[in-house]
Amino acid sequence: MNLLPRLLSAFILLATCFGEEPARPVGVAKIDVTPDYPVRLSGYGNRRAPHEGVQQHIFAKALAFGSDADGPAVLVTVDNCGVPFTIRDEVVRRLGSKTKVANERFAISSSHTHCAPMLAGVLPNLFSMDIPADDLLAIDRYTRELTDKIEQVALAALADRKPARLAWSIGWVGFAMNRRVATTIRPEDHDLPVLRVTAPDGKVRAIFTSYACHCTTLQFNFVHGDWAGCAQEAIEREFPGAIVLTALGCGADQNPHPRSKIELAVRHGEALAEEAKRFVAGEMKAIGGQLECRTRQIALPFDKLPTREEWEALAAGKAPNLAYHARKNLARLDRGEKLPTELPYLVQTWSFGHDLAMVFLPGEVVVDYSLRLKLEFDRTRLCVNAYSNDVPCYIPSARVLTEGGYEGATSMVYYDRPTKFAPGVEERIIGAVRELMPKEFAAQR
Repeated sequence: MNLLPRLLSAFILLATCFGEEPARPVGVAKIDVTPDYPVRLSGYGNRRAPHEGVQQHIFAKALAFGSDADGPAVLVTVDNCGVPFTIRDEVVRRLGSKTKVANERFAISSSHTHCAPMLAGVLPNLFSMDIPADDLLAIDRYTRELTDKIEQVALAALADRKPARLAWSIGWVGFAMNRRVATTIRPEDHDLPVLRVTAPDGKVRAIFTSYACHCTTLQFNFVHGDWAGCAQEAIEREFPGAIVLTALGCGADQNPHPRSKIELAVRHGEALAEEAKRFVAGEMKAIGGQLECRTRQIALPFDKLPTREEWEALAAGKAPNLAYHARKNLARLDRGEKLPTELPYLVQTWSFGHDLAMVFLPGEVVVDYSLRLKLEFDRTRLCVNAYSNDVPCYIPSARVLTEGGYEGATSMVYYDRPTKFAPGVEERIIGAVRELMPKEFAAQR
């Protein structure tokens, strides 16, 4: 009888009982994605010229979990305003032809820095006018190059897999502030999930954090990772040789406070780094379970579409953003195209046994979602990431949709969506998470 599997299981059980997470294959890699040529930045419509220089380099980083026999999984973070599903799908297709990474076992999260290059298909109406041909060429070039580099960093992480241990904690950082003023309810989520990857000798190899706040400290026309980039730099200084990945939680209605100066981006990043360091250098909860990955594609219906007469009225109006949006939709109607009535939406969950569950939600998701999920599931074992796998538009909760405003309605113009969402979007998304999440993570009542 082969005793090796039994001995290995016994070792894992003993290690878990004594608070040590069992070793598993984990790889980590990073790649510089800073452009070396002029290209427009995304995030702000008033910046209509290519960037003026580089204040901080930006990166794509990857964590690869599991052996080929188990089916590896790859988590990528990218310093960008929003990586679209077209890039994700292309990378998944490429990885599927070269590795055993399946669709549900690939996740990509954007930092949402507003000081990174524009990508094709994201915020196409940002400038409320057609983008000049030369600028479009640079945007398309960068989109192709970023796609290649995301594939490269994923493959590098897979090639780097070696025994490692995972551990987990949740800290607190306070610089996020609800930015909605036309409301009496201004919720915030200051949790800081921290995932640590260490070698068997205890050396820190990687750190993953996620925080629910916009990367909008900076508004200049230079490449920069904002507070997320500063946090990564600060943590990597504390743990030489480690690679730090930063994702965003449900921070669509949260801004860093205070903001507008590079010194403030550094301050916020260092505050996050200090909290992460406190946990990484101390005791954290071991993660010993096997990784299970699930996805579900749902549809989010739009509200009643404008009539042709309503589009014509908007096109003749004085608001440049509304007029440009209306003219584009009138042109579609003139070509015989049908305007979309719903938005495809991929909900994804990863669960490491009973120890940790991660939720990945596309779009600019408002904070109500993470707060609700932390009521329905055990918040001590939960990490909710927005801006993941796609950034198609803002995703309002039922409350925000009713209130309206930028996150509830008017932002849809910049993403070239025909109108706001119909009621019921929140229940569809939460329902999909419920179906995907293992029952063991339900909150104790």
